[in-house]
Amino acid sequence: MRGFRGRYGGAIACLFVFTVINYITPLVASATIDFALAEKPNDDVLTSLIINLMGGGDYVKGHLWFPAFLMVCLTLCSGFFSYGKDRLAAQASDGLARKLKDRLFNHLQRLPVEYHDRAETGDLIQRCTSDVETLRLALSSQVVAVSNSLLLLLTALPIMVVLDGRMALASFVLIGPIIFFGYFYTKKVKHLFLEVDEAEGQVTRVVQENITGLRVVRAFAQQDFEIEKFAESNRDYRDRSLRLLKLMAWYWSTSDIFVLLQQGFVLFVGVTFIANGSLTVGTLFAFLMFLNMLLWPVRQMGRTLTELGKSLVALTRIGEILQVEEEQPPQDPVKPGRPAKGGLTVKDLCFSYGDGAVLNGFSFQIAPGETLAIVGPSGAGKSTIMSLLLKFYGYDAGSIQIDGMELSGLDTEWVRSQFSVVMQEPFLYSKTIGENIRLSQHSAVDEEVSAAARLADIHETISGFTSGYATLVGERGVTLSGGQRQRVALARAMLQKTPFLLLDDALSAVDADTENRILEALRSRHGKRTTLVIAHRLSTLAHADQIIVMDGGRIVQHGTHDDLVNEDGLYRRLWQIQNDLENEIPLTD
Repeated sequence: MRGFRGRYGGAIACLFVFTVINYITPLVASATIDFALAEKPNDDVLTSLIINLMGGGDYVKGHLWFPAFLMVCLTLCSGFFSYGKDRLAAQASDGLARKLKDRLFNHLQRLPVEYHDRAETGDLIQRCTSDVETLRLALSSQVVAVSNSLLLLLTALPIMVVLDGRMALASFVLIGPIIFFGYFYTKKVKHLFLEVDEAEGQVTRVVQENITGLRVVRAFAQQDFEIEKFAESNRDYRDRSLRLLKLMAWYWSTSDIFVLLQQGFVLFVGVTFIANGSLTVGTLFAFLMFLNMLLWPVRQMGRTLTELGKSLVALTRIGEILQVEEEQPPQDPVKPGRPAKGGLTVKDLCFSYGDGAVLNGFSFQIAPGETLAIVGPSGAGKSTIMSLLLKFYGYDAGSIQIDGMELSGLDTEWVRSQFSVVMQEPFLYSKTIGENIRLSQHSAVDEEVSAAARLADIHETISGFTSGYATLVGERGVTLSGGQRQRVALARAMLQKTPFLLLDDALSAVDADTENRILEALRSRHGKRTTLVIAHRLSTLAHADQIIVMDGGRIVQHGTHDDLVNEDGLYRRLWQIQNDLENEIPLTD
């Protein structure tokens, strides 16, 4: 709440003035009824004080319009301060919600990749939106409501005791049971809020997964299955919400009975005292108005405590994200003041996901400007190498050095700024093609963007679109073909002038002719960037300075394309299989 305490303080101050005015108004009516209309003796402190403040007894009797006018003015002032407390509380809560959303989003950007591997996207969205909104509503209304209830209790009790101690006692007979009932209800309902929140999160997850994987669902004709899965989650959310609503209805109806009993009891006692002459009509009128003002917030206390309980559940879920440690930089990280030259040395590298070892004693060395290709069966650990180079994960043992500097001791942001990357599944934003390419270099001019697109052999395709580089692509680039997405992602990487280029199976979706043109463009830039290429299509690797063949997290072969083709081993077998397939089935985009 730092930065918003002043506004909350202002809201509480407005609430205090609002409460005082609300208690003065019934006293004005009570004094006028008893003294001016019923002509009862002016023998109590409050009545005497109010009559004197209105100009004295004779003035009030001769100007009965004045008390009515004063009550109207007090009501208007009460409305003004009520508006002030609501406005200030809303400004504070909205500002706090914005601050919290910014903090959550910034925190998510800095969390380790391992956390995002485990976390569910739909649940994260739920916590960053719905849970924050729950907290905002609680801060805008419930904090003020609690203060209002406490102020009313603390202010009402002494005033009512001064007016008439017997009536004050009668007015509080059922207040205790109402408060206890609200507390009991809060304890019962708190766990239901958590269940409803989790059920809503499940609905969000199902919707998010279905929309993201819409093409897969359609391809396998699984619409009915997905509809039933959503209906099941929705039913569960509905059932939990109904249980919550039933409990709330039970509370409200029961508390209504308590409230009506309390008002009826006060009215009965008051009429009895009036009948025997020990109470005035004006005093009973004041008590009934005080009781009406007092019972509502007390009755609301159960709901207030419930909403606060719900907000505590939301705060706990938000806190679970904020308590996750951010990606930790190395102690005293080295941040070179220059770009890397491009040298890369990996020695005895070991890494495992959980209990499963992925890399075992992995070693290689690349000179600046060279191209290293990595090939091997699925699950051999090829993409893991890219993740380790980008410091998505920390390696268990061994060494990775860039220009002789240990990777684990280098500044993370500096390391990632040295690599241009084309992922195995390229991600495009729902923006224009030009904006997607400029993602790596926002200040790039049109000529630089088109030059990068030519290197990726996508310029002619983009120019053929009606809007050219201003063509909007759908979410995740679904309006482009797989090969087009890969080439746009390659253009994005080529635009970024970095010492290292990482291509993780980046040409798997393009046809052979397009692949040859792209490879020719890359060969023309040989020596300018250190390049690591991961591919299953061995024709992509033929131009590499050296090729590593992986199997089971180890290097089983190492050499040039010509060396490995002439050497008995896994590479030669893969080469022969692919050649036979290409001769039988021509590759198309």
